[in-house]
Parts: sequence; structure tokens; C-alpha cells
Amino acid sequence: MRSYLCPRVTFFGTQRLLLPLVAAIALCTSGCATRPPADDPDAIADFEQTNDPLEPTNRVFYAINNGLDTVILRPLALGYRAVVPGPVREGVHNVLANLGSPVVLGNDILSGKPRRAGDTTMRFLINTTAGVLGIFDVATKWGYKDHDADFGMTMANWGVPEGPFLFLPVLGPTDPRDAAGFGVDIAMDPFTWVGPPSSTGLTVFKWTRYGLNAVDSRERFLDPIDQIKKTALDPYATFRSLFRQHRHAQIEELRNDHRATVPVWFSQPAATPSEH
Repeated sequence: MRSYLCPRVTFFGTQRLLLPLVAAIALCTSGCATRPPADDPDAIADFEQTNDPLEPTNRVFYAINNGLDTVILRPLALGYRAVVPGPVREGVHNVLANLGSPVVLGNDILSGKPRRAGDTTMRFLINTTAGVLGIFDVATKWGYKDHDADFGMTMANWGVPEGPFLFLPVLGPTDPRDAAGFGVDIAMDPFTWVGPPSSTGLTVFKWTRYGLNAVDSRERFLDPIDQIKKTALDPYATFRSLFRQHRHAQIEELRNDHRATVPVWFSQPAATPSEH
């Protein structure tokens, strides 16, 4: 599941996600916002800037997601925070991030960012060994900082347009480019394909990972999401704006990362804006 404020977290398996996702995108065509009349240029400009022509349907899906979050995911996240100490939660988050390294590495390569790929490689090697299977983020202390990478960002770097705003079941705020990228990321994940489907141990591992990803993501954004829901006049519009700002910032950071390629075992500080 993708949090309203964070990039993306794999929640369901490939088959269980992609079919509902395709159906949801098809359903989105059934409800469209009315374009303002041609004699109102300000309203047209606002309509185009918002880029949410499916807003009526998106708001329905937002209400459904919000209801599911209220009765299921938020209580689980609250319980997780109450029962599991902070250092343990951080260790779980680090392990989950480490398990996602192959997908990050693949997108670093596809984006044509060898320095990022080197950082991801070293982060995985260092944290898996010195960091005890990823529990401790030793790599950051050694100069290999974490960064975001997914196939939606990769396509953006290739020049693929984002398309209209979507709010989909399970995925939450997204757009056609990112929704397609989410499916590709699942296909890129080695854990999607490893082992026979009938293996009980692997099935338990995969579902445990999916569940922990969802709860970990929701717990990390408990306070800001609660604050938005309490104070925002229109939480849907606020989440839409925050999603776009965050997503555009991620993509710009990717595009502007022009660090020189050096041997992978040498850490290199991130480039400053003046170096771009």
C-alpha cells in the first residue's frame, strides 16, 4: 500500500494487485469532472493545473480508502507503535528497505545513474553484513545515503508524462505512469519469483513482508496524516497536492543527480544545487 505521503510500499502479491488495479483504472472513466466553460479562462487554468478530470470518482475511492484506513490500518499502526519500541521499529524499517534494494538498483541502472547504482550496491552489501541483515543502517554512516527509486520515477526520467491524477483503491494517490510503474516494480522484485508458489515458508515470508511494509509505512506517517485530517478544509485536495509536490521533488532530485562516477567502494557526497 502506498501511504498518502510516502512513495510506495508493496502490500499485495502480483496477481492480487494487478487485476483490481486494472479494474479500478477502468472504473475511473465512469466519473469525470466537468470542464469549465470557455469564457472563464481563470477556471480553465485552475482546472488544467489541478489535472484531476476524474475527481468525482477519485473522491469516492478516497472515501473508501479512508474508511478502510480508519477501521483497519490506522488501528494496526497505533497498536504497532504502542507495543513495539522505537529502536525495534527502526530496525524493522531498515530490514524492509534493505529487502527492496534489488528494485532500487534496477531502477538506478534503467535511469542511467551509475553513481546511484553504486551507492545502492554498497548500501546493500554493507547493511546486509555489517548491518546484520539490514537491521542497522551502517551504510549511511559510512557515506552511502539512501535515495528513492522506482519505475514511475524511471519513466519520468525517460520523459514519459504523468497523466491525470488518480486515487485508486489500495494504491491511494497516484497517476497512470506511477500505477504502471508499481506493477513493473513488483515484477522486478526477486521475491516475487523466488521459490515454488506451493512453498509454505516462502508464502509466510512474503505475506509477513507485505503486512510489515503496510504497517511500517502507516506508522511512520501517523502524526502528519492525523493532523491533515483534523485541520485541512479538504483533506482530499491536501493529499493530492502533497503527493504531487513530493513526487515532483523525488523526480527532480533524480534528474539533477549529476555526480561523477567513481569506483563503487568510494563514497561520494550528494551534489549541492550549485553543482547541478
